[in-house]
Amino acid sequence: MLELRNIQFDVEDNKEILKDVNLKIEERFVAVTGPNGGGKSTLAKIIAGIVKPTAGKILLDGEDITEMSITDRAKKGISYAFQQPVRFKGLTVKDLLTMAAGKNTSVQDACNILSEVGLCARDYIGREVNASLSGGELKRIEIAMIIARGTRFSIFDEPEAGIDLWSFNSLINVFEKMYREMGGSILIISHQERILNIADRIIVIADGRVEKSGAKEEILPELLSATGSACDKLLAKSEGRKA
Repeated sequence: MLELRNIQFDVEDNKEILKDVNLKIEERFVAVTGPNGGGKSTLAKIIAGIVKPTAGKILLDGEDITEMSITDRAKKGISYAFQQPVRFKGLTVKDLLTMAAGKNTSVQDACNILSEVGLCARDYIGREVNASLSGGELKRIEIAMIIARGTRFSIFDEPEAGIDLWSFNSLINVFEKMYREMGGSILIISHQERILNIADRIIVIADGRVEKSGAKEEILPELLSATGSACDKLLAKSEGRKA
C-alpha cells in the first residue's frame, strides 16, 4: 500500500502546486484524472522521487520513503513511465530489458516480454532505442521494461499522449493484461474514458487538491455527466442561445 500524508509542493514565490494531499492507494488499478495544471503529474513525480515534496510524508507498505532518491525507490519496487519516453541512442531493446530486470536476460526471456506488449520480438530485440521508433513503439517498450522489473507500484503519466489511435487501442489491451497478470498496483494519469473505465478507483485532482476519490462506478458517471454539461454549454454558446 502507498500512503500520502499531508503532501504539499510549492514552487517559486510560494505558489502551491499541491495542497495537503492525503491518499491511501491499495487497489490494483488506480486512475488519476482532472483538469490540466491541477497537479496530477507533480503528484506522480513526487511518488516516484523525481521531485521532493515541500511538506508531508510518503509511506510504502508502512515504510517512510519520503527522503529516498528515485534510485532507492526503484529498488523498493516503484516504476515511473514518462509522458514522452526517453530514447537511448546506442542501446538496444534487449539491453534495456536486461538493465530493467537487473540480471542477464536471455533472448527467449526478452522475446516473451516483448510479446506481452504486442511487439514482434524478431523485429525489435536488436533495434536501437532511437528516433527510428515511433511514440507508440517506445511506450510499449517502456511498459515491457516495467514488466521485466516486476515492480510493486507502476506509474504511467498520460500514456496516451502523442500516439495514434491504433497504438492507443493496443495500449489499452496491454494495460488490461497487466491488470490481470501482474501483482502490485498500477497508477495511470489519464483523461481517457477507456482507461478510466478499467480502473478499480478514480482519483480527481483539481487545483492541487483531491476533489473526488472513489470506486469507478461512483466517480466515472459524475465525470461523464460533467463533461456532457460542459459540451452542452459550448454548443449553446456557438448557436447563440442560453444553455
